[in-house]
Amino acid sequence: MITAIYLAAVVCIFIGLALSRSRILSDILGVLFLGVQTMLTVHAFLNPGVTELGYFTYDAFGLILLLTLSIIAFPALLHSRIYLTKPMATPSSAAAYNASCVLLIAAMTMGYLANHAAVTWIFTEITTLSAAVLIYHHRSKLALEATWKYVFVCAISICFVFVGILFISLALLHDGCSTLFYSDLMAHKATLNGFWMRLGFLFIFAGFTAKLGLFPMFTAGVDAKDKAPAPAGALLASALMNLGFCGIARIYASISGTPVGEWARMVMLVSALITLFIATIYMARIKNVKRMLAYSGIEHMSVVTLGLCFGKAGFVAAMLHMVMHTFVKSGLFFHFTQLWRQYSSKMIDDMGDYLKLNPFGALVLLFGFVSIAAVPPSGLFFSELLVFKAMIAEGSWWVFVLTAFLLTVLLWAFARSMFRIIFLPAAKPVEKIKISAWESVSQLILFALAAYIGFNPPAFLLNLIEQAAAMIL
Repeated sequence: MITAIYLAAVVCIFIGLALSRSRILSDILGVLFLGVQTMLTVHAFLNPGVTELGYFTYDAFGLILLLTLSIIAFPALLHSRIYLTKPMATPSSAAAYNASCVLLIAAMTMGYLANHAAVTWIFTEITTLSAAVLIYHHRSKLALEATWKYVFVCAISICFVFVGILFISLALLHDGCSTLFYSDLMAHKATLNGFWMRLGFLFIFAGFTAKLGLFPMFTAGVDAKDKAPAPAGALLASALMNLGFCGIARIYASISGTPVGEWARMVMLVSALITLFIATIYMARIKNVKRMLAYSGIEHMSVVTLGLCFGKAGFVAAMLHMVMHTFVKSGLFFHFTQLWRQYSSKMIDDMGDYLKLNPFGALVLLFGFVSIAAVPPSGLFFSELLVFKAMIAEGSWWVFVLTAFLLTVLLWAFARSMFRIIFLPAAKPVEKIKISAWESVSQLILFALAAYIGFNPPAFLLNLIEQAAAMIL
């Protein structure tokens, strides 16, 4: 089975990277991992609906998330190599970084494809451990603080998920079922005990907000993305947030269309709006570029969650938004490495004149800003428009007005900071650093891919999203 081969290969590559002190060997193992990741992705698309090892199913929802992750895995490892060589990292720290990066990608892959609540929980916990090593890469006091905060909050959140799974298992036991496969939850959704399902969903939702980046447990993720190396932050701010959405959506599928589902929808709606409000407050005051990108991420995950709350049309828009956000946000984090090399700072007040210092990179960054700000010609503009349309179709005018207002303020705050970096003079003279234009090509490709999806969504992607919507709602 390909899944078994993938897992065995990942274990061997992980051990090899952890023990390797040779840059050439690490590069070879990294390329090998990308080959294995691609092999699994192609195999999954050629065998939709197939279950392997009993616990992993290539369903439409998992395929969408797997494809986006596999695409950004290539630039993630490429920019990781650039990051580790400028300046040169010590062999031991590079080994820990490379091994943890591979483990993180593999754990997210398996979490997407898991068809069992407990298996999703296991691989989500593995992402916490691997992400912790990446966050602590710099070995500084602030990195240590962010790592412990991330581990502590995620440990609490994963306990919440575990307790929620126990409550759902009680509901299943009362209905004569003793397994936690998502298919069994779907089969029994009409007769499951509402009290236990409410408790189960509440705990699972609260737990997965640490990964998704929603209220109440979003704080640890912001610090983690700030302190982690930028290529690792790209994964934390995109694909890992998708895993949080995956965990919530799969459980929501087991209660949607029931009275418990309507209650759960209100829980998600309130959480998303609170998160959006918090992101607006912080974005208006933020001075740190990486934290600004991190808060932008929780803004977009709020939009995705709102889409999930408004029926099939909203879910389709949410999935499109999540795919495009993955490409754009990861591209912006990849570009941060160039900003750091140019200014040796994360603070917006220390930056300026970027268009003169790095012309091609500045234009790519401007394209990235337009894309993430969801203004035309951004693909995210169209997905947000579809989310708004779904709100209006259900008569939720107050949600539409509040969301539109908060997003407008966010756009102003984001634009103010990005235009200062790109166009306004720096507060103090900055020596120009030679940065190859080739380093920006990967970001340009990702931004262009997101724009293309927004303007002309591929038929196969829309078909997968339609299938996922039929499964979730």
